[in-house]
Amino acid sequence: MKVLLLKDPKDKDSGPDPYIEELGSYSLEATLIPVLSFEFTSLDSLFEKLSHPECYGGLVFTSPRALEAIKICLKEKSKKEAWSKSLKQMWNIKPTYVVGKATASLVEEIGLIPQGEKAGNAEKLAEYICSREKPNSSALLFPCGALKREVLPTVLREKGIPLESLTVYQTTQHPDLQESLSSYFSQQGIPASVVFFSPSGVTFCLQHIQKLSGDLINQVKFAAIGPTTAQALQGTGVPVSCTAGSPTPQDLAAALHRALHPQNC
Repeated sequence: MKVLLLKDPKDKDSGPDPYIEELGSYSLEATLIPVLSFEFTSLDSLFEKLSHPECYGGLVFTSPRALEAIKICLKEKSKKEAWSKSLKQMWNIKPTYVVGKATASLVEEIGLIPQGEKAGNAEKLAEYICSREKPNSSALLFPCGALKREVLPTVLREKGIPLESLTVYQTTQHPDLQESLSSYFSQQGIPASVVFFSPSGVTFCLQHIQKLSGDLINQVKFAAIGPTTAQALQGTGVPVSCTAGSPTPQDLAAALHRALHPQNC
C-alpha cells in the first residue's frame, strides 16, 4: 500500500528518513514530497537577544525551524565562539522548553538541554510551562515563525507568565510542490493514504490532491501528525481517518496501520 507523506525529507547526511523506515516495517511504501519553503529573518536581532540570557527566564521552541535560525547565526565564527565560551552555559542554567523529539534533538545539537519534549503539541507544552514557571517572572524568549498559532502565547498570558516572541522565519509554498504532486499521481497512482504534517500543508496541498484524485478521492484515507493539523483538515470538511498519538514515526505508523487494516485491530 502506498502512502504519501507531505513533509521535507530528513537531512541526507543523517541516514534514511525515519518515517519511511518505520512505515516500511508495516509494508507501507512511503514517498516524501516537500511542501514548505522557509525564509529566515531577523537573525541579527535573534542573536542580540541570545547574547543577553540575563534578561530572560528561559527559551521556548515549538518548531525545528527556529533552531535552524540559531544554527545559521552560529555559522559566523565570532558568534560561535561567544556561544561556546559563555552563552551556552548561561542559557543552560535556565529551562529550554520544546515540543517534540525533532525539536529536542536540534536543541541538544546546539548544546542546550530540552524540557517538555513529550508534550507533543503547543497546548500541552503551555500547560507544562505553567506548572513550572511563576507569574511575573522574567520573560521567556520564543523564536517562532510568522504563522505561529496563538495557543501557547494566550495560555501563558492568561497565567501571567511573560513571553517575548520574535519572528525568525516566514513560511511559503515549496516552488516545486504542484509539479511534484502531479508527477507522483501520474506515476504512482492514487495512494491509500495521505499524511499532512502541518496546517500549512493542508492549505497548500489539499485542493491539488482533491483535483488529482478526482472521483476516487473517497478511497484516500487522510491522516494527520497531530491534533492541530487534524483540526485544519476537519475545518475543510475532510474526514480524518487517523491522528498520530504523538508526532513520532512509530506512533504515525501504528495509527496508519490501524486505519488501513481495521479488520486486524
